[in-house]
Amino acid sequence: MTAVDLEPATRRMAALVGAVLDSVLDRPTPCPAYAVGDLLDHIGGLTFAFTAAARKDFADLGDQAPSADASRLGDDWRTRIPRDLSTLAEAWRDPAAWTGMTRAGGVELPGEIAGVVALDELVIHGWDLARSTGQPYECDADVLEVVHGFVAQFGDDEAARQGLFGPVVSVPAGAPLLDRVVGLTGRDPAWSPA
Repeated sequence: MTAVDLEPATRRMAALVGAVLDSVLDRPTPCPAYAVGDLLDHIGGLTFAFTAAARKDFADLGDQAPSADASRLGDDWRTRIPRDLSTLAEAWRDPAAWTGMTRAGGVELPGEIAGVVALDELVIHGWDLARSTGQPYECDADVLEVVHGFVAQFGDDEAARQGLFGPVVSVPAGAPLLDRVVGLTGRDPAWSPA
């Protein structure tokens, strides 16, 4: 596995986070259990967790999955999450992040897989946040190819998808790659909050 630059995905996510208005924090998202505020808390948590995974430094990190609770966002989320996203991208620029074993969300996995999972989380939750808040979402083709390769390996195997993705949403083969990726993660590319 070749290391992937997470910076384009973190930059896009930071822009999305910074543009979220307080008035939409209670809106639904494509993640059925999350409102926008919950999703933002989850993004902040996964950013912290995958930065620790890249550094293989777990001193301040428990083994729980990133939270999803808007009440824990704090007042500084519009500046803190983008700053932490920049730190995440920088941590994954270190070639050592992509080697050996690491841990994220209580799961041990090879560094090269953890980096791709981090990228998948950024792309998919970036799309979730954009859709929920009415913002446009674009993703670099090379990043989408990596994420597509990751999510496609799970196919329709419900056991393998358990806890990772919902049931596959059928998308036409000729659909844009982003729509196909989103469908493979159990999301309807036509989803909207209204």
